[in-house]
Amino acid sequence: MSGLLDLGVRDLLKAFSGKTVSPSDYMAAVCARVEASEPKVGALYDYRPEQAMAQAEEATQRWLKGEPDGALDGVPVTLKELIATKGDPVPMGTAATELVPADADAPTAARLKEDGAIIFAKTTCPDYGMLSSGLSTFHQLSRNPWDLSTNPGGSSAGAASAGAAGYGPLHIGTDIGGSVRLPAGWTGLFGFKPTQGRVPVYPYYPGRCVGPMTRTVDDSLMVMPVITRPDWRDATSVPFEALDYDVASANVKGMKIGLILDAGTGLKADPDVRDAVLAAARMFEEQGAEIIELGPLLTRENLDGLDTFWRARFWTQMQKLSEEARSKILPYILDWASAAAEIDGASVAAGFDHMLAMRQSCASALNGVDAILSPVNPIVSFPAEWASPTNDPALPFEHICFTMPWNMGDQPACSINCGFSKSGMPIGLQIVAPRFEDLTVLRLAKAFEDWRGPITNWPVIAS
Repeated sequence: MSGLLDLGVRDLLKAFSGKTVSPSDYMAAVCARVEASEPKVGALYDYRPEQAMAQAEEATQRWLKGEPDGALDGVPVTLKELIATKGDPVPMGTAATELVPADADAPTAARLKEDGAIIFAKTTCPDYGMLSSGLSTFHQLSRNPWDLSTNPGGSSAGAASAGAAGYGPLHIGTDIGGSVRLPAGWTGLFGFKPTQGRVPVYPYYPGRCVGPMTRTVDDSLMVMPVITRPDWRDATSVPFEALDYDVASANVKGMKIGLILDAGTGLKADPDVRDAVLAAARMFEEQGAEIIELGPLLTRENLDGLDTFWRARFWTQMQKLSEEARSKILPYILDWASAAAEIDGASVAAGFDHMLAMRQSCASALNGVDAILSPVNPIVSFPAEWASPTNDPALPFEHICFTMPWNMGDQPACSINCGFSKSGMPIGLQIVAPRFEDLTVLRLAKAFEDWRGPITNWPVIAS
């Protein structure tokens, strides 16, 4: 089973076509891994193995006839539960939500179904997707398969846990401040946040993106042509481009690549993180790139302004709930948001202006360089039961200072594993490029993955 689950999407589709592996074979292997690991990992919501096996058998028959129904026919995929699937409730990670079945597929779910992918489960997230943690009042606690006592990060927590635990090749998360890249970094996955609007998202919000979380760059490349197809519901989407995602590794000779090691505020990078990112930068330099050290992107005022604006927005939403529903929200989140009751309108407006200032900082940082490298997560790990790396609702965003600015600026960015800490935990390297240069990020990530070599020690969690 282990060997079968090591297949990437490209090789899996070749095996389906060559009739050496069937979608039923592969789905059965995924289900067996889930049954063995899930009691300890806690990655999934709405897992339906019987339905998945029935869909896999239908895909098997199509492949036997040489008539696949789309580019991903029979390939298992998970979706973060915030991404609606028709007929299924979207609890938003919190016990405060009334469970009403969604009346339509969100854009990503619709595109995947159109191309034959099997959405066999949703994945967990924290309350309202507002934590970088696997802690939720609705879902089970999601844990990091590399060390079950530690947190996978979030808010795409279950997607990260599922990917690291080997629950199939494709997992889709959402990212508004690092929610794809942060958990990808903590679990060794490749996580890609495209230019905002490249992947249609609904409901949309400034900075909110949908992106893949996979064990290899190539697996993400295989799903991007599917999920980037247009959807009229996203009023923030960019004009559709049929980009060629069959990319080769970048030749970095002569490229100017910035390096940011100090975010300017928030948590400082642990020594293990800093050393791993510096070693990655040296790889780029050895291949002919010019590495240019850059200053911080953020100020304390920027981060506090964003915190103020987001608190006010969420408190406005929470005031619409009944007192009983509000009491079910994770206390950390409720404490964080309720502080907005004392915030005046001028401070909220000033907070929004700080979000715009970050956008300008990102554009300025990329002026004169082809790409930027930085840490993804400043720290190596934190306890599974914590709501955030600080576990302090007064300081909720100290860990997102390397990732969140690029959501405000709309730039494409990824996390790719660049080594392990002394304690054996994965460390993520962030690669960023200017807006619309998604293929630059992907080519650079592919080049780095080639230099680094494959990860061969993925955790296997036994029952």
